[in-house]
Amino acid sequence: QLQLEESGGGLVQPGGSLRLSCAASVSIADRYVIAWFRQAPGKEREAVACRSSRGSVTEYADSVKGRFAFSRDNADNTVILQMNSLEPEDTAVYYCAAGGPSSQPICSMSAGWFGLWGRGTQVTVSS
Repeated sequence: QLQLEESGGGLVQPGGSLRLSCAASVSIADRYVIAWFRQAPGKEREAVACRSSRGSVTEYADSVKGRFAFSRDNADNTVILQMNSLEPEDTAVYYCAAGGPSSQPICSMSAGWFGLWGRGTQVTVSS
C-alpha cells in the first residue's frame, strides 16, 4: 500500500529555514506528481508547491516564490522541500500529496487532483 509521511516540521524563528521531507513506501520522485499544501487554523487548504513526475515542471505559490524550492533526496522514495526566509504567515500544517503515477509533465495546484496524502507536519514560525 502506498503511503506518504511528512517530517521536518517544527518551531523556527522568522527568517529561519526548515527542510520538509515527503517519504513514500515506493519510489515517487520520477513517477508521481508531488505537491505540498498547507492549512492554517480556520483557513482552507492551499497549494504551496508542486513538481511533475519528471521534474520538468514546477510551480510555486506567489507567496513562497524565491523562498521555497524542491530538491531531490538521495533516496528515490523521498522528495524534499527546502523552506527559507520563513515568515509567521507560513505557520500551518504542511501536507505532502501525490498524484498519478504519470509520465506527463503535469503539475496541479488543485487539492482535489491528488489522491494520496500524508498526515501532515506542523510548521510554526514565531519569535
